[in-house]
Amino acid sequence: FITFRASLHRPSRVPASFRTVCSARATPAEAAMAQPQSFEESSAAYKELTKKLRAITQLQRVESVLSYDQLVFMPQNDAAAAERGAQQSALAGLIHERKTDPKLLALIKEALADLAAAGGPEAPSSSGDAARLLELEEKAFLENDSIPSELAEKRAELASTGYAAWVKARKAADFAAFEGTLGECFETAMKVAEAKRKGMGSDVSLYTTMVDEFEVGMPTERIDTIFAEVQAALVPLIVRVLAAEDAPSKAPLEGKFPMEKQKEISQRIVKAMGYKEEFGRIDVSVHPFSSSMSPSDVRITSRFSDDEWFQGLAATMHEGGHAMYEQNLQPSALRLDNALSMGAHESQSLFWERHVGTSKAFWKWATPIVTGTFDDFNYSADELYGAVNAVTRSLIRVEADELTYPLHVILRYKIEADVVEGRLAVKDIPARWNAEMKELLDIEVPSDAEGCLQDVHWSGLAFGYFPTYLLGSATAAQLAHYCAKDIPDMYEQIERGEFENVRKWLTEKIHRHGSRPKSLDDLLESQLGEKLNPKYFIDYLTEKYTALYKC
Repeated sequence: FITFRASLHRPSRVPASFRTVCSARATPAEAAMAQPQSFEESSAAYKELTKKLRAITQLQRVESVLSYDQLVFMPQNDAAAAERGAQQSALAGLIHERKTDPKLLALIKEALADLAAAGGPEAPSSSGDAARLLELEEKAFLENDSIPSELAEKRAELASTGYAAWVKARKAADFAAFEGTLGECFETAMKVAEAKRKGMGSDVSLYTTMVDEFEVGMPTERIDTIFAEVQAALVPLIVRVLAAEDAPSKAPLEGKFPMEKQKEISQRIVKAMGYKEEFGRIDVSVHPFSSSMSPSDVRITSRFSDDEWFQGLAATMHEGGHAMYEQNLQPSALRLDNALSMGAHESQSLFWERHVGTSKAFWKWATPIVTGTFDDFNYSADELYGAVNAVTRSLIRVEADELTYPLHVILRYKIEADVVEGRLAVKDIPARWNAEMKELLDIEVPSDAEGCLQDVHWSGLAFGYFPTYLLGSATAAQLAHYCAKDIPDMYEQIERGEFENVRKWLTEKIHRHGSRPKSLDDLLESQLGEKLNPKYFIDYLTEKYTALYKC
């Protein structure tokens, strides 16, 4: 093409249609004229709208920086918490003002009109994305516009002060010290959901409205059906597994393990998985979490204990799965390229933590890493595989094995749903929690710190978040099933420490789509050929644990 282009003294003599196909032969100006316009180029309203939306995104990323600092670096005292709450409240007020600027809705409607006018065979190739973005933004605007500024600011401030109150109450194992704040958290979140419901003219339940913030397009009736199927299968399976005589030993997990060496192992493994530390960082916090400031700055935290090493590694792999989702989203700074939902997000973290990190193949690769880092640690891959998959009745959700973990989620889901729907008073949460733990897992809860105060979520008004953990677990199993079909030697690759093909498969099936699908069911149906089906999760757990426990 370069040789041919050089011989063309008069490029304009080349037919326009030929120049369009072989643009290397056209002048830059002619090539630009021949290229079809994107919708953003053809609609001034859409272009102005996306500029405003990207500015809002950047303000929200500042919120993420403040939150990350509070949870990881900020001094832990009441005065600092109050000041940070005031900072977050002021920023939340500014963001809310921009989100509810009437100009946004006017631009959305104008862009929708432009999109309709551009319909047909001549429509810009980007119009599909534009239509979805406008749909998402119109819904978001109407929801945001329905929330009074004072209520938005109260929610942001309470999320900060609520966290500080939770930390103190958890440390003192005293639910009564947190009860008033928690009641205020529930009340404020319910007011926000009610405002959204009225603003959208929706007749769905209050709790479904709250769940929708985290799991779009997933009504609680659908969740109830999925959870009932999982609970019915797992309760008797857990009883059978725990009664088995041939249980694997957890001895390889017990002892004294320097936390710096644990960090070394975790960082090596999470980077091997595909987490790009040059576009993030790894820290320590009270509660493991991940936070995205942009696809080029995605941070993870973990926590470590010097008398047990696997929980820290599992948490790091879990948060690494979240982070890789965020790092592989398209960098448009538009809602279209946000993660679809928390269920989709949890599917990524649990895919890596469970379907990779507790597999036999993984431990054939990872065992030399662990044994080579800890002193006098001489266990085989089979022994480590058995130890990390041992089933026990755990008080703590984040430390629970994958077989009992779903019941921890179902307990929280039922409690918060009952509080929101008026079937349970906040003051009665500890008693209900303790009774459910006994019924589902036959565990006596010794203190509030190990019971209803163990999770941070409610202090941040994240009601409706918990069910996404189990939706993610079920999705991860379904993805693992189909990934192994598409990559027949998937586990042989994992055994060699080769994770790139698996990560690329997940990017192709999940990451790159952002929020283009309308729900997790829609995404799975388009990529796998069927909606979320708990059968794969139940089959995976049944086959794995009956084999491990020989029951």
